[in-house]
Amino acid sequence: MRMARIKVSGRGAVYHCISRVVGGQMLLGPPERDKLQEMLWQQAAFSGIEIVTYCLMANHIHLLLRVPAKFMATDAELVERALALYGKNNLYAQTLRTAFEKQGGLPKDLREGLRLRIGDVSEFMKELKQRFSKWFNRQQNRCGTLWAERFKSVLVEDRHGAVQAVAAYLDLNPVRAGLVKDPKDYRWCGYAEAVAGNASARTGLASFHPSSDWAEAARDYQQLLLVTDAGTGESGKPVLERKKIRQKFEKNADLALGQVLRLRVRYFSDGVVLGSRDYVNEIFGEYRDRFGPRRRSGARPMRGLPSLENLATMRDLQVNVVS
Repeated sequence: MRMARIKVSGRGAVYHCISRVVGGQMLLGPPERDKLQEMLWQQAAFSGIEIVTYCLMANHIHLLLRVPAKFMATDAELVERALALYGKNNLYAQTLRTAFEKQGGLPKDLREGLRLRIGDVSEFMKELKQRFSKWFNRQQNRCGTLWAERFKSVLVEDRHGAVQAVAAYLDLNPVRAGLVKDPKDYRWCGYAEAVAGNASARTGLASFHPSSDWAEAARDYQQLLLVTDAGTGESGKPVLERKKIRQKFEKNADLALGQVLRLRVRYFSDGVVLGSRDYVNEIFGEYRDRFGPRRRSGARPMRGLPSLENLATMRDLQVNVVS
């Protein structure tokens, strides 16, 4: 049974969000992923939520989002964000701009409605999925739901080790799927966009690096993504096959983090909360009423993954942890 997701309020937070296409159908072809990618950046600009990285696959999507602490946007900023999201010819955006220009501010109901949609991960995911579904159904002349269920999310401690591990796990999705050997060659992920020069994508991936400098962050991140038989290496060298890593895992071999991330690790998608033991226990204390009376702490180790021993999880997974 899935544990209810946890969303903190009143402070910044990072979330790994996952949503799947109904029935697991491969409905997101290259044109659809191009459009979803475009809408993703538009939604981020509107909501004030930072995209750390992302990966759009044919039947599901992964987003790593940093939600800032609440801030109070001015009316001018709200109108500007709405115009960026909907376009200047959109009737709703025109209504907002006209009201602002005539009255020198927005009516209270319009202002509060917009503010509720900014800086909220649930609103971000709902609007992104709804906007894309409407576009997709028009293009395909179809009706009905596109997404299988409510999105899943894992709350991630906003510190270097935790965010870096989850970010790399997302960017390695197409590698695990056998689509590419280097994630820079899969254009629907944050790393590929960053390598191609997208400033926002570079900002997101550099955000968890101690220096926040893209050139330095990129060198370190590449070492994590491009694991070879000899350990870590430069782009172009043959990568260690996932099958070989899986065999080593089954023999309880000590795997490097880059090797572990080439496996499917359920903790990254089903762990509910991910971070240091102190962080997971802190969140557990805040949401104590969601758990049974016998549970005394929140932090659980990631079983069988010594390279991730510095990370704890909220959910104690025991079946099909790694595949």
